[in-house]
Amino acid sequence: MKSLRHLILPFAGLLFTQGAHAEQFNVLVFSKTAGWHHDSINAGVTAIQDLGKQHNFDVFWTEDAERVINDKQLAKYKVVIFLLTSGDVLNDEQQGAFERFIKAGGGFVGVHSASDTEYGWPWYTKMLGHMFQTHPAIQTAVLKLEDRNFPGMDRFAKRSLVTEEWYRFGPALSNKLTYLLSVDEASYKRTPQPAGKPANGLGSFHPVSWYQDYDNGRAFYTALGHLPATYRDPVFLHHLYGGIYWAATGRTFKAD
Repeated sequence: MKSLRHLILPFAGLLFTQGAHAEQFNVLVFSKTAGWHHDSINAGVTAIQDLGKQHNFDVFWTEDAERVINDKQLAKYKVVIFLLTSGDVLNDEQQGAFERFIKAGGGFVGVHSASDTEYGWPWYTKMLGHMFQTHPAIQTAVLKLEDRNFPGMDRFAKRSLVTEEWYRFGPALSNKLTYLLSVDEASYKRTPQPAGKPANGLGSFHPVSWYQDYDNGRAFYTALGHLPATYRDPVFLHHLYGGIYWAATGRTFKAD
């Protein structure tokens, strides 16, 4: 009996150790481009992988839609991150699988040019919330905090200087958006809109980040993330993790 107990106890300890180190959730990082290809993709992937180590979630990165955007593979993940994607990156079958993933309660995180992706897919554009139109030269502007009471927003100052490629967006495509960040329109030099677009873009309110519950799932977007160095900014990384955490869990956060 003594020898049997000596065999059982180490095995039980091994099971406990494995359970103690189980990841919180699994995240798919998808960075396929069919348009502009950002130099910051690798920096973004590395940053998310490091966030996974810091916050105990698993990260799988690919640009191969055929490999992962299907019902069987998507079932492994709580969140799909469109990291600096562009253009038409999914075919009709893959779009259907992604819609089913969200409808089953999955989470979406869009980073920067995720809003320059899949303009012809109305379900996606409504989930994204606003679509990219144009941007001025990269420059420093005043970033404004709109809502602290969301995961990852507690480290932003009410107003701060940030250098970014300030995306200008089309009108809201959903009435359920909650805005987290905006940019002060008076704090940077704008360029004229393309022909046929309003000269003042969205007017005095220029959103930068937002979220919404969508089609039984969750969608978070941040327009920050153009520059590789942004992925070394601890405030931005905390913001990005907050979006991932909320998209994966649905858990809210009160800073005040």
